[in-house]
Amino acid sequence: MKKIVILISSRGSNMQALLEAKLPCRIAAVISNRADAQGLEIARARGISTAVVSHRDFADRESFDAALAEAIDSFQPDLVVLAGFMRILTDGFVERYAGRMINIHPSLLPAYAGVNTHERALQDGVKIHGCTVHFVTAKLDNGPIIIQAAVPVLPGDTPDTLSARVLHEEHRIFPQAIRWLCGGQRWLDAQGRIASNRIEQVGTTLISPGLD
Repeated sequence: MKKIVILISSRGSNMQALLEAKLPCRIAAVISNRADAQGLEIARARGISTAVVSHRDFADRESFDAALAEAIDSFQPDLVVLAGFMRILTDGFVERYAGRMINIHPSLLPAYAGVNTHERALQDGVKIHGCTVHFVTAKLDNGPIIIQAAVPVLPGDTPDTLSARVLHEEHRIFPQAIRWLCGGQRWLDAQGRIASNRIEQVGTTLISPGLD
């Protein structure tokens, strides 16, 4: 059975969704850059190993990333999962886990990379928003896309209401992406693109606002 290590920085709601998903892999550890991250207690309560590598203890990003990599490698994971890990990683760190590290992002990438995605979507007046699970590459929020979910942007939405709607979908697609990867149903091919051996389902069209 494959092993994963989850990285968090705060409450870890996506991490909790993974813990509850009965994944076909073993969650070897949860690691945070903050000792007060609420997700650490959730993991400990489930008997999962935890570790803290505080970014505040290091003079630069390279030193922090080196210590973080040492902590990760001690668990020998097959997959490194960023579940609300709020640190920008160095190119060397990303290369170390190339093809083995995934992230969840609260937008339909490549739109709205970076932070404040919901505020920016509302400011631009988009009608459809969502979330993306992707492989991590050196360019921020730009790696090969594994799965996405879209939601309508409703009249009167605020960043909080839109965020809650997107988060619900994050909790659905993140476990699915890991099931595929751990089960060998999706992977990166030699050209760095997502390959699959599963039959794609034909979904319904999301139109927002709806047609008359």
